[in-house]
Amino acid sequence: MSKPVVNEDLCIGCGTCESLCSNVFKIENGKSHVVSEECGDCDLQEAVDSCPVNAISLE
Repeated sequence: MSKPVVNEDLCIGCGTCESLCSNVFKIENGKSHVVSEECGDCDLQEAVDSCPVNAISLE
């Protein structure tokens, strides 16, 4: 399974990833952070594809 990674230098803290996958991403101090690698019922690829600045990747 792929692990989500957020490039904090690119992240603008828009919150799209958190709204799509709140089990994995949280906005803290204006940036997204990975809080869990277990997604549950969300789609990590959708969060990656929806990031407007391409700050999220799966490794």
